[in-house]
Amino acid sequence: MADSSFDIVSKVDHQEADNALNQARKEVEQRYDFKGTGASIEWSGEAVLIKASTEERAKAVLDVFQSKLIKRGISLKSLETGDPVAGSKEYRITSTIKDGISSENAKKISKIIRDEGPKSVKAQIQGDELRVQSKSRDDLQEVQRLLKAADLDVDLQFVNYR
Repeated sequence: MADSSFDIVSKVDHQEADNALNQARKEVEQRYDFKGTGASIEWSGEAVLIKASTEERAKAVLDVFQSKLIKRGISLKSLETGDPVAGSKEYRITSTIKDGISSENAKKISKIIRDEGPKSVKAQIQGDELRVQSKSRDDLQEVQRLLKAADLDVDLQFVNYR
């Protein structure tokens, strides 16, 4: 019998992230408590740039953006947010949306599978994803349960289940 396998990936639907940002921008423009504070949110290349006149306002805009991401089904583990930075007249927060599994997280996941998973399971790091193989589909499902229960700082999806 051939080996069964699946891939562990961390992907973000960029269209959904863009929709969340546009919804957040509309809400910031329309909300009364943001009027006259210079609060804004926009794409700056691949990063999200939040500007406001005070640190609290900048954090409030970030909170609006995070709520829109959650409503769109994007995990906050995929959002990497910096600290508010004071500029000449405004505070800025730069956030990036992480796509793919970093090599140190891939090694961490691979170690969890090796140490705590069934012995017949093998994990291979392939770029920014992991391929998990085993003869038993039950063992693969056990690995999925194990990784869902593990407290990792990356949002995981399981794809290409064969």
